[in-house]
Amino acid sequence: MHEYVILDVFTRTPLQGNALAVFLDGSSLDTETMQRAAREMNLSETVFLEPGEDGADARLRIFTPAAELPFAGHPTLGSAFVVAERTGADELALATGAGPVRLRLRREDGELVYGEMDQPIPSAEPFEEAGAVLAALGVERSLLPVEAYRNGPHHVYVQLADVEAVAALRPDMGALARFGHAGINCFALGDGYVETRVFCPGLGVPEDPATGSAAGPLALHMARHGLIGWGDEIEIHQGTFIGRPSLLRARVEGGPDRVERVVVGGGAVRVAAGRYRLR
Repeated sequence: MHEYVILDVFTRTPLQGNALAVFLDGSSLDTETMQRAAREMNLSETVFLEPGEDGADARLRIFTPAAELPFAGHPTLGSAFVVAERTGADELALATGAGPVRLRLRREDGELVYGEMDQPIPSAEPFEEAGAVLAALGVERSLLPVEAYRNGPHHVYVQLADVEAVAALRPDMGALARFGHAGINCFALGDGYVETRVFCPGLGVPEDPATGSAAGPLALHMARHGLIGWGDEIEIHQGTFIGRPSLLRARVEGGPDRVERVVVGGGAVRVAAGRYRLR
């Protein structure tokens, strides 16, 4: 029997945000068992903690129902809350398939309430199938060029005219699944915030309630195209239209010639714990 906890991440309210399962000790499990367990949990991601090496407080193995990811945002932040609860630390380094991720955590009255992570620096690249993505989404155009970013995961960005256009999306999930493991991000500027929806059917996640790995590249995309200044923090609302409202914050430090840091933060709350028979 393997102990696990479930957290709702990028929220401080139970039953909102993005749910995450964290198995406290995955060191005795093979990759196939982890993948089958993630399919059984059927959450956006499931994490298996392993002992850290080379200064890391823990190593993360991150799985969607369909595939292992080198890095993902809400699993990294949620796992940091779990590790920090066990160790009492306020600063952590977690090893991921995309390299070490450093996090800073804040407590109020002894309770963990907020965390920030320094994400892998994304690389920007043109996206050759913009027309096919727009057709699958059922929209005519993007206000900014449709571009892709990689920080471990692969994310594609489409800017719509307003929040109402984001809410009205009814994408063809079968057509979006053709883009494999890419997350298709559709966003619009609200009044002091950014509304986004992220579709990942190729990873077994039709619509993700909160996508931390997409928040950093979104801030970079906006800074590169002049929608925000370098160093400005954006407030991202996600999950609004699927009943899982989430709040993410992101900023990119540096400039067009050199990105120095990509920082993404949010809250998390533990909502369940138990033991699972995995074999």
